[in-house]
Parts: sequence; structure tokens; C-alpha cells
Amino acid sequence: QVQLAESGGGSVQSGASLRLSCVVSGYNNSNYCMGWFRQAPGKKREGVAALNSDGRDTYADSVKGRFTVSRDNTKNTLYLQMSSLKPEDTAMYYCAIARLRMCAVGIEHEDSEYDVRYWGQGTQVTVSS
Repeated sequence: QVQLAESGGGSVQSGASLRLSCVVSGYNNSNYCMGWFRQAPGKKREGVAALNSDGRDTYADSVKGRFTVSRDNTKNTLYLQMSSLKPEDTAMYYCAIARLRMCAVGIEHEDSEYDVRYWGQGTQVTVSS
């Protein structure tokens, strides 16, 4: 059974940094596409960042230059390092394992969530001004 467990969310002020973690269990495919999505109240869930097994990463335009996605294979953990946080980054953040197509097309694509096979439960990030 595949499980994704996020952690690292919290309440911070504008300009601060946070690092989200997602521990993956039960998924041993060496070819993967993993990523982070977020959903703010009343808004559609959107792709934030993704990373595939070849090391290719993609980002939504709104986070480019501020967020970095990475993975520690020894710990089966996906990370999202978030810097220069803004109030508009406030959302529930979800870790996901997707079909390879999502990484090929780019997580910023409006239909990227339909390629997701597994979701985590989410971790809340709140940024105050």
C-alpha cells in the first residue's frame, strides 16, 4: 500500500522560509514523477513543483526562483524548500506521485492533477503579511 506523509507546514510571516517533507512508503518504482500541489480556500488545486527520476524539475510560474523541489532517495523523502514566502502562498500543500506524463508536460499544466495516482493528506502553510 502506497502512503505519502507530509510534514513541515506552519504559520510564518511574509518573507520567511519553510521546508515541507513527504515520506513515501510502499512505492519502489525507480522511474517516478513526484510533486507538490496546493489548494487555497475557494480555489482550484494547482501544481507547484515536480521532480522525475531523471532529475528534471518543473515549477509553476508563481513559485519559480523561490521554491525548490528535491528528493533524498536514501530516506524515500520528497522535499519542497520554500523561500521568500508571500501571503498568496497560503494553502494546503499536498504531496503526490503521478504518471510520468505529468513531469514530461510540466506540473504547471492546468490538468496536471489528473495524472496523479497517489495523494498525501496535506500540510497547511499560512503566510501572514
